[in-house]
Amino acid sequence: MSDSTSKPQQQSDYPQVERLLKIMQKLRDPEQGCPWDKQQSFSSIVPYTIEEAYEVADAIENGNMQDVQDELGDLLFQVVFYAQLGKEQEAFDFEAIAKVISDKLVRRHPHVFATQQNISSEQVSLNWEAIKRQERAQKGEDAQASVLANIPVSMSPLMRAHKIQKACAKVGFDWPEVGPVLDKVQEEVSEVMEELEQEPKNQQRIEEEVGDLLFAVVNLARHLDVNAETALRKANKKFAGRFEKVEQHFAKQNTKLSDTTLSQMESIWLQVKRLESESTQS
Repeated sequence: MSDSTSKPQQQSDYPQVERLLKIMQKLRDPEQGCPWDKQQSFSSIVPYTIEEAYEVADAIENGNMQDVQDELGDLLFQVVFYAQLGKEQEAFDFEAIAKVISDKLVRRHPHVFATQQNISSEQVSLNWEAIKRQERAQKGEDAQASVLANIPVSMSPLMRAHKIQKACAKVGFDWPEVGPVLDKVQEEVSEVMEELEQEPKNQQRIEEEVGDLLFAVVNLARHLDVNAETALRKANKKFAGRFEKVEQHFAKQNTKLSDTTLSQMESIWLQVKRLESESTQS
């Protein structure tokens, strides 16, 4: 007979989370685990994490909630993978990760979890930065460190440019109006043109000037409240969609693109743009 005094096993509020953690543990099992998963390390799965984050963004942009759910699952798996690696090294586990972010969110939202003050979103942002400075001081980080010190170098270049500019703006190093920002973009275009006119051409200098131009365009996007990364992703998608229609046009004529001229492709491209415009207006 079973012990009548024993307590019934408590059921988890999140059984699928526990299931996922156990699956991850099984995949990493030294004897019965997956050969590929067993070979991975923190650094080796970073590219997959970045890729999954972009796929989440793409699914959200496409507006298919089933795809969003699927891609969020893939991204969650990345976190679970890191948690398992941390657990194996006795550094942290999934529960510790959840605790750290929960503590941080409560700490950085005193207007919600403590004082319940009715404050503006601007004041929330200021408080957030002040609390972050306090946290860095408690960790013993240099209070005189650069305002750019905590911007990850491995971040995508467009996003990092935005972060750098935003950080500088917070300490007053920024134009208050968009006019000078546009002037700077035009100045950088002129400097690219000047380099192209030099003989012999210096490819390193051309690259540098193009980089300055891209940085200036990101700054323009920021001043216009446009996320450069999102804007470029949408532009890529729009261009790819139009080019595929150009391909389809010539495919229907059994003509290879390599056998067409630039002017022929350009003509169809303009037709595609016109049809898109008419479709949008109708």
